[in-house]
Amino acid sequence: MITDIWSSFLHIVRDEVGSRVVETWFKAVSFHQWDAVNKCVYLEAPNAFVKNWIQNNYIDLIKVHLGRLLHVEKPEIIFIDDGTKVCSAPAEITIDSISSPLVPVNVKKNNTSQQVTKNALIKPSTMQGGSHVNSAYTFDTFVVGPTNSLAYAAAYAITEKPGSLYNPLFIYGGSGLGKTHLLHAIGNAIKERQPNSIILYQTADRFVNEFISAIRFDKIHKFQAKYHLVDVLLIDDIQFIANKEQTQEAFFHIFNTLYESHKQIVFSSDTTPHTLQGMAERLRSRLAWGLVTDIHVPHLETKIAILKKKAKVSQVELCDEVAYFIAERVTSNIRELEGALVRVMAFASLTNQIITLDLARKVLRAEQKSSAPVDFNRIIRILHRYYPHDLQALCSKDRNKDVAFARHVAMFLMKKLTDKSLRDIGQFLGGRNHATVVHAINKVEAQRKTDVDFQYRINTIESEIVG
Repeated sequence: MITDIWSSFLHIVRDEVGSRVVETWFKAVSFHQWDAVNKCVYLEAPNAFVKNWIQNNYIDLIKVHLGRLLHVEKPEIIFIDDGTKVCSAPAEITIDSISSPLVPVNVKKNNTSQQVTKNALIKPSTMQGGSHVNSAYTFDTFVVGPTNSLAYAAAYAITEKPGSLYNPLFIYGGSGLGKTHLLHAIGNAIKERQPNSIILYQTADRFVNEFISAIRFDKIHKFQAKYHLVDVLLIDDIQFIANKEQTQEAFFHIFNTLYESHKQIVFSSDTTPHTLQGMAERLRSRLAWGLVTDIHVPHLETKIAILKKKAKVSQVELCDEVAYFIAERVTSNIRELEGALVRVMAFASLTNQIITLDLARKVLRAEQKSSAPVDFNRIIRILHRYYPHDLQALCSKDRNKDVAFARHVAMFLMKKLTDKSLRDIGQFLGGRNHATVVHAINKVEAQRKTDVDFQYRINTIESEIVG
């Protein structure tokens, strides 16, 4: 009975506050006991951090919905520890209380108190997975051109004086243009010059998952301490912590600790800090504290140079006319450019042929004929990489500013890249009417004319969808 009630409660909460809250907080809690006489619910939390967060933010929600399921009005909610005793309420653990790894922290475990200090912690470089820096991405293998020269120069400069020049460094640009390459190159160069440095490359998605896991399994102290020990933190695709309030709160304190300790921080994103949607203002401003630089789609000459260097690394001779043909044909990004070259080289190797212009035409034209047409689902799938809202959110009645904005962009792209009617677009996105779709398209068109960064983002998304 208790299991069924808690399961029903989770479904209700998911509908009211969203699946992210349920997965992050309520899934870590279990319904331990119901005292019908005293109208008291005993919930078991994995640690004081989770207990206090839920008590501070969701206690009224619990009382209302559990009360309805148990047929009582606002039952008393008591959190217990290890399924046996009531949690001590006065001791509240917050992010602030563990903001510095230099300060000893008392952690309760198996009814014994142990002191955790900096020397007792496992360094990121020795943990499973290591620094996550890919040794294949270096400055030597990065092709510099007019559209990425500033980003390259800034990235290289900070390797000489990490933490004192351009801190933080924020690199933005479309998908597949070399941002990740530069982050890894920074890590490799600093590691070569300062072998004892603790360097950590982390995607924003992996950071979010690690934070959630730390909360659920009572490892929040280790999570904080791990990041506080880092000398160089490289965060890729920072836009993916948008609309994740608890993650942003944790990262905010990590950023402050590293910055005040003069540790180097580098970010990559698909847009500028000031145009990041769903980001807390205080965090957004910190992202722009140092140098903000961009990477654009490379010019034809740069793309040819990239192809030739890639072929040379693979010990393949690539003539000028083949390089020119591939570079002219692929207009989206470097990742697609290198992918086209790899497919041509693979076909030549498997069929024991020399790479010629005719062979390259044959391979790439065959791919073009067999490529999937642009449809609504493809647009939503690729759009989700830039805006953290899935199809369910876009089809919902949610009028949140960020969700509505992403919905408008989806409508604009659907109209521009497909032959579907306005009615079809409205029906696909939650049964909206013709006027709503027209309003959305006009709004996006107007912003494109006045916002250069937004226009660049839309062009990048379009290229990826049709590419």
